Amino acid sequence: MPGNARIVLILGGARSGKSAFAERMARETRLDRHYVATGQAYDDEMRDRIERHRSDRGTGWATHEVRTELVECLRQIDSDRHVVLVDCLTLWLTNLMMANADISPAVEGLAEHLRSHSGRLLLVSNEVGLGIVPDNRMAREFRDHAGRLHQQIAAVADEVYFVAAGLPLKMKG
Repeated sequence: MPGNARIVLILGGARSGKSAFAERMARETRLDRHYVATGQAYDDEMRDRIERHRSDRGTGWATHEVRTELVECLRQIDSDRHVVLVDCLTLWLTNLMMANADISPAVEGLAEHLRSHSGRLLLVSNEVGLGIVPDNRMAREFRDHAGRLHQQIAAVADEVYFVAAGLPLKMKG
């Protein structure tokens, strides 16, 4: 992993190559690989996406599926012998919103956990704040929550990358 960073945030748009970049970073380590999936299969298209991600990732990963309990999962698998890839924070945020959870304490809890996480952690998330202002309240709230989430995680991350067209741009670290 570049610089042997402990906490890495990887941002990018849809189909930007951010997950593939994170997976390559994880494979470069000699650590046990753990994949924390936050996507939920609410329809056939999402089921296909999840299956495609599993297939692309290949073998050699312990997979953990979570909806809202991300911090609890990270605590359970925290080890200096592990590299953990979380894909993705914006789907976790969506799950929180759909569960009518209080977003700020959940994000603060994640940021606090990151400060003490002992293993290597790669956090993938969708940058959604570069487009037009959404036309409905829920979409605007999601965009605003995602922006604040990214700022808080970037503040505690050792490295931050923005991926576009499969090319990573190092922003921090």
